[in-house]
Amino acid sequence: MATINFYLDKSDKKGFSPIHLRINCNSEQVKLSTGEKIKQEDFDKETQSVKLNSERATEINYYLAYLRDRADELLNNSYKKSYTNKELKSKLTGFVKAYKEGHSVNIVREQISLYGKPFTFVDLFAGAGGFSEGFLQAEHNNKFFDFLVANDINENSELTHVVRYNHQLGLDADFLCQDITEPDFLDNLISKTKGKKVDVVCGGPPCQSFSLAGKRKKFDKKDDLFSHYLEVIKVLQPKYFVMENVKGILTKEQGKIKELILKEINSIVDINEIPRLTSFIKSLKKTNIDNDFLLDSLIKRIEIEQFTDAKAEEAKEVYIRTIDAKFRKLTPDIVDYKTSKTDERISTIRHGFNLLVRNKEWEKLKRDIIREKDFCNIDNDYFVDSFTRFLTDIDSNEIIKKIEEAFNRLNVAKEFKQSCGDIIKALKIYVLNIDDCLTMIRGYCDEIQNNELDSIISDIRLYKIEAPFVANSSNYGVPQNRERVLFIGCRKDQKFISEIPASVSEEEKVSVFEALYDLDFIGNNQEAHQYHLVDISKQYNGTAKKMKGLLKKRSIDGKLLKSKGKTFAEWSRSGRLNGRFVKASKPFYVKNEEALSNGEKVYDLLHNHKTSNQGEDVIRRLAIILKEGNYKKAQEKLNECGLSSNKRNYNVLKPEGQSPTVMTIPDDYIHYNTPRALTVREMARLQSFDDSFVFQGKRSTGGNNRKSELPQYTLVGNAVPPLLARAVATEILKNIK
Repeated sequence: MATINFYLDKSDKKGFSPIHLRINCNSEQVKLSTGEKIKQEDFDKETQSVKLNSERATEINYYLAYLRDRADELLNNSYKKSYTNKELKSKLTGFVKAYKEGHSVNIVREQISLYGKPFTFVDLFAGAGGFSEGFLQAEHNNKFFDFLVANDINENSELTHVVRYNHQLGLDADFLCQDITEPDFLDNLISKTKGKKVDVVCGGPPCQSFSLAGKRKKFDKKDDLFSHYLEVIKVLQPKYFVMENVKGILTKEQGKIKELILKEINSIVDINEIPRLTSFIKSLKKTNIDNDFLLDSLIKRIEIEQFTDAKAEEAKEVYIRTIDAKFRKLTPDIVDYKTSKTDERISTIRHGFNLLVRNKEWEKLKRDIIREKDFCNIDNDYFVDSFTRFLTDIDSNEIIKKIEEAFNRLNVAKEFKQSCGDIIKALKIYVLNIDDCLTMIRGYCDEIQNNELDSIISDIRLYKIEAPFVANSSNYGVPQNRERVLFIGCRKDQKFISEIPASVSEEEKVSVFEALYDLDFIGNNQEAHQYHLVDISKQYNGTAKKMKGLLKKRSIDGKLLKSKGKTFAEWSRSGRLNGRFVKASKPFYVKNEEALSNGEKVYDLLHNHKTSNQGEDVIRRLAIILKEGNYKKAQEKLNECGLSSNKRNYNVLKPEGQSPTVMTIPDDYIHYNTPRALTVREMARLQSFDDSFVFQGKRSTGGNNRKSELPQYTLVGNAVPPLLARAVATEILKNIK
């Protein structure tokens, strides 16, 4: 039976005594310095801990408890049955060394300087930081990226960011934990860039946020995030921006959403070119005398793009007031005095203008209602329809529809019909994007004027984009068939990028086995804190040669190499960050922000490698599915054994192929060699995260907590694979001026 305790050695000249760990087992003794020192009077021998009133007591006690747990695990719950004194001391020294290295450096460290000027980037909807990780890995001809700010609404995203980029890598990259729809978001984001120009913005607004105005079936807090993402682009005007999303966005609403996205990107204008366009529109009045009011409306609408915030709201109000004035002047001609004061059609038009003028206030109210609706879980109930109707009715497009309906119900004399029609058209111009305004302007041009307009359009569009690009992560060294759509906006003064070249060929793709084989030493309901040797020859017996053949030496981005190089798993263990971060401290885990403040850090040699506690029936079910090869084939056998499940699908990983798209629920996948779900670390490997990237906070969560919490599995499943992001960042570095 082993005993584990701590004792103090002799005091130094300053009165501090080193704390030692001592293990007694079978008349053998192992002693190990913990690397911590305290005064004799601050140590409580009975509780084997530092007295709470002494400095750093919480942090040191957490560390001592952590070391005790690791020692106990090695002695009583190890994968290996026995250790020599030397082996035991070596294992424990690894944990102590990691702790010491983590505490011996300042948070901000000097990076290894590279030639050339760094280019800056901002990561929106950052989640775990897949884009950030890939951009920091990228380097081309001594060009590299400097990380300015990340943004997400979740505290665990922020915690994971702070630990990885501030504490571990020593960067001063900031994090803005705020909803992008908040009125002061842009101001806060700009302040966190500390006056630096932003060269690249990356991020993926959740796919729920894409919808056509008036076609929404539900409203939630993810609604319309895309337009707010583009607002950031309009203000920051980066050289490039990258927007990532699911492949389904291309066919959503029969492809109309994709077209809407492209239209909105094409509507970001170079404000220096606006005077040229407005002068051109004024020139069209000579040949379009009857459309003078509408051409003026187009000018006013386009001029709004020059402004932001308060000035933009003021310009919008002037726009609506101008149309309102035209209506007031027209009213005596289309209805009598009594009707103008009492008729609900006239009131609808008049009050509609009031609603449009107060658009900013209605948008704020809409945000607040959506937030409260989401907080109260209003969905799939008797309340949701009334909320949806109200939120739809206060949308500008719906208000304009009601105004148009009121006009149509008026019995207007023929000579005033055009004036009424012009008012309706002018209101519709108000909600048009610039791309649609340009299409409308074309309708007033002759052939020569069309050619001039083409030239203006080419110059006024700030970003060049032709079509979205579908990227399969497996083409970039990721062991996963994850298809994602990339919208890459290239500012007009930069080289055009239409696609991201694959970094590996079909034959070079990384297999699941190559990614995970060295982590296959863990069983059901177990947690590993260090790596263990995996003997492929013993584990796979008759197929060992075939399995070893799946291990290939590669460059950092996955290309096969005849000599040198590393397997995917070896790259994951050694890390893919370039030489700028050689002074990085050891990775660590904390459960929350309070633990980080208290110094309650876990410096394991391997993190996030814990299996779920699955019952016997679940294990038997998974074993049958694994043996049959897939869930569908296994149905008959499962029914025979009374092990059928309501679960829609299980994905059996194929060792020689790539995994399907990694999602946020680990139970969706069955390990290729053992009837169990995947650990966070295994899912992170399939996403191409380095092992030194530690996912913080809770491992998993369920129920309504999923709305507010972002546990490790969700962080992993929602992330952009870093190697895909690395390929995007490298392509930008090749082209950026």
